[in-house]
Amino acid sequence: MTSADQFRILVICTGNRARSQMAHGWLRQLGGDRVVVSSAGIEPKGVHPIAIRVMNEVGVDISNHTSDHVDRYLEDDFELVLTVCDSAKESCPVFPGSARTIHRAFEDPDYPEMSEEELTAVFRSIRDEIECYARALLEEVLE
Repeated sequence: MTSADQFRILVICTGNRARSQMAHGWLRQLGGDRVVVSSAGIEPKGVHPIAIRVMNEVGVDISNHTSDHVDRYLEDDFELVLTVCDSAKESCPVFPGSARTIHRAFEDPDYPEMSEEELTAVFRSIRDEIECYARALLEEVLE
């Protein structure tokens, strides 16, 4: 399949640290060669190590992902721009070449006051919620 035949998706979150990275991983894994997925942040902060770990637990490797600024993608065309947090939705630039923008907020799993064990449980829950959403979204857009 050539890149012209692939459905291009950009996932945006504020920090491009957890939710957008997990959505990026799920969409890429589940969509296979039918999709090209990128993710970015309004204020990128690096990929969260717990996000990498909990995704690895389910066989989705996001360890090589980078935390990119959304401006990097402003000139690119996407069939779908997906914002996964309310703050990113409010601050998201317009992507003139993109056919569709969808907002689906997920809870921020990064609570600084929690222990690592508690955080890991929250990350797993959000990971699983994002997986369900990614499956349904791909079914809809790739039909």
